[in-house]
Amino acid sequence: MIEWIRFAISAVLIILALCSFGGAVLGAYRFGFVLNRMHAGGIGDTAGIFLVVLSLAVAKGPQMDTLKLFILVFFLWFTSPVSTHFLGQVEYYTNPVLRKYVRKGKQDAAD
Repeated sequence: MIEWIRFAISAVLIILALCSFGGAVLGAYRFGFVLNRMHAGGIGDTAGIFLVVLSLAVAKGPQMDTLKLFILVFFLWFTSPVSTHFLGQVEYYTNPVLRKYVRKGKQDAAD
């Protein structure tokens, strides 16, 4: 009986992860600015990965593999925003048209 409950929870989490990935793809396709596309992709990717790993953890149960999966999510949660931020800065500094739509911060006030 408990296996069926774990299977149902895992299935629901996988479906939610697919919806998250689908929303990221739709956002990357529909948004106009590159920064908006990167934001949609980054949020959808992070949420989707978390839901997939949570689904695998529920399906596997409390084992050492579950801890390894959550260490993987921890690593991805730190590397994905850093790379997205770096790509956003590259786009901001190399695209002169984008600068008129982005508000200047303290760092850019001297430019």
